Amino acid sequence: MPLAAAANENLAHISNVLIYSAMAVYTLAFLAHIAEWVFGSRSAVGRTAAAITVEARQAAAAAGGTAAAQGGGTAVLERPKVVTRSAVGDRDIPDGPGAAGGSEKGDVYGRSAISLTVLAFLLHAGGVVTRAASVERAPWGNMYEFSTTFGMAVVGVYLVLLVLKKNVRWLGLPLTTTILLDLGLAVSVLYTDSDQLVPALHSYWLWIHVSCAILSGAALWVGACSTLMYLFRDGYEARLVAGRTGPGLDRYLAELPQDRKWARFKAKLAKGTDNPVSRLPAAATLDKFAYRINATVFPLWTFTIVAGAIWAEAAWGRYWGWDPKEVWSFITWVAYACYLHARATAGWKGRKAAYIALFAFATYIFNYYGVNIFVTGKHSYAGV
Repeated sequence: MPLAAAANENLAHISNVLIYSAMAVYTLAFLAHIAEWVFGSRSAVGRTAAAITVEARQAAAAAGGTAAAQGGGTAVLERPKVVTRSAVGDRDIPDGPGAAGGSEKGDVYGRSAISLTVLAFLLHAGGVVTRAASVERAPWGNMYEFSTTFGMAVVGVYLVLLVLKKNVRWLGLPLTTTILLDLGLAVSVLYTDSDQLVPALHSYWLWIHVSCAILSGAALWVGACSTLMYLFRDGYEARLVAGRTGPGLDRYLAELPQDRKWARFKAKLAKGTDNPVSRLPAAATLDKFAYRINATVFPLWTFTIVAGAIWAEAAWGRYWGWDPKEVWSFITWVAYACYLHARATAGWKGRKAAYIALFAFATYIFNYYGVNIFVTGKHSYAGV
């Protein structure tokens, strides 16, 4: 085996500068997204559509009761309306108007945030590439490099979805928040000087196995964020149908006894979050989007585990050894398999399946941070 090249300190320094520069631009994008949400108000179109939907359902129910009370009349069959969105709960509530709402100023801030995110992504990618060039290997040999590459992959998935004209601009604020936390932790706690790896990691499987893990994690993050927003939006729509939004929520809160602290807390939380949540896509849209993302990436995560087993046999002489990293990777696989099964099972769709999806992503995060930092195993030689 040829000797590994020494680290190029100049390229390593350039990589660090690019990562810090990307963090600065991500911060500007984060502030622009906040301005988008602040200046974006819920559009009159979205508010009117939601109100009409609820009123139409109430009118239909009243008409049905009247028709049932009248006997002997001639039944007139009308062509049923085609519902283009199948929701969990089937509320037929349209998508919200987006983070910017109907505000032109909010839309300008949102577009500026996307432009800044693209610039930050280019700087971020430059930092990852120069880090790889500094040691002439894959840029994910330790936790610092994995974190920076993972963040780049998450932003890349988001930008690809935007290019495909998917309704994901609402992801901008949680995205930039997550990336800043990810990179901040990477440069302050997980940072490792650019260096070569132990001989066991000098394999083409490093490119295959770890890259698949990173891409899988990036897509799973998008699915988890969509699932979390689905839970908020589903609660909002349930209150909308029940008449507990806006003035209705104020009346409900005023009528709640003081000793029902948990119910009052949830009502106050709803009052503070209903405006931004009302601008998200409909619960049915979010649920379907999260499911498609998770279902699409599940085979890739399966291949990640299989590739890891093949590499383990080449490096350690066995396919499976109950190493903590292997065990938690399998736990993550089982959790997502349970989610996909629950999502297709009557009685488990909706919120129950969403909770399983969030648990599954939590196992992925623990597999990375928790196992690497707190548990000793064969995957520990890469250090932090």
